[in-house]
Amino acid sequence: MSTLPIFDVAGSAMKAQSVRLSTVASNLANADSVSGDPNAVYQPKHPLFTTQAVAGDPALSGVRVTEVVDSTAAPLKRYEPGHPLADADGYVYAPDIDPVAQMVDLISASRSYQANVEVFNTAKELATATLNMGK
Repeated sequence: MSTLPIFDVAGSAMKAQSVRLSTVASNLANADSVSGDPNAVYQPKHPLFTTQAVAGDPALSGVRVTEVVDSTAAPLKRYEPGHPLADADGYVYAPDIDPVAQMVDLISASRSYQANVEVFNTAKELATATLNMGK
């Protein structure tokens, strides 16, 4: 914990957005994966966030990731009898991942991360200017 709680608040938000970026990247990387078994298909990940008090002050809230959960969406079933992973009926199963929605989430997480970097940098500049007042 720092002496200025703004660094803790911005840092917690940056850490949470970093987890969000990682889950989106994982989802996008596996969007085109397939399996012959619907139970073995990649399940998209989603972080769950909650607030947390900063510096013991309930008025100052940061954020943290409580857990990363798997999506409960059923896999997409596609008829591709020539696919090497197709099951006995000729179906392959793919994760239910919308790349456009994932990209929107990626941009949102990136912008939130950038905004918190700006908060961090502004607080640093203000603290430095305050310390330099005594010179």
